[in-house]
Amino acid sequence: QVHLYDSGGGLVQPGGSLRLSCGISGGTLNNYGMGWFRQAPGEEREFVAATNRIGDTTYHADSVKGRFTISKNNMKNTLYLQMNSLKPEDTAVYYCAASVAMGVSTSLGRYEYWGPGTQVTVSS
Repeated sequence: QVHLYDSGGGLVQPGGSLRLSCGISGGTLNNYGMGWFRQAPGEEREFVAATNRIGDTTYHADSVKGRFTISKNNMKNTLYLQMNSLKPEDTAVYYCAASVAMGVSTSLGRYEYWGPGTQVTVSS
């Protein structure tokens, strides 16, 4: 049974930084492509960033490109999302997800396992 545990959310001022983490149990990170998604109140869950099994290929949504960076530490079985220059519109619950599919995917349907979510609030 694969379980994901995302954490690191909190309250931050606009322009600030935050780092989210995602751990895995019942599996090893190098067997899964990983992604970060977010969902704001009243909105559908949307893609943020993804990386392949090794972690040497990444893709970021246009809305976060240049500000957010997804990365993997396979030795520690941990996925990260470094969030810089945060904006109020980044406020959402952030979810990590794992996929057994090859390559990098932006589609919700390609991910089989999900973390419980961690709240990120950007406000002055």
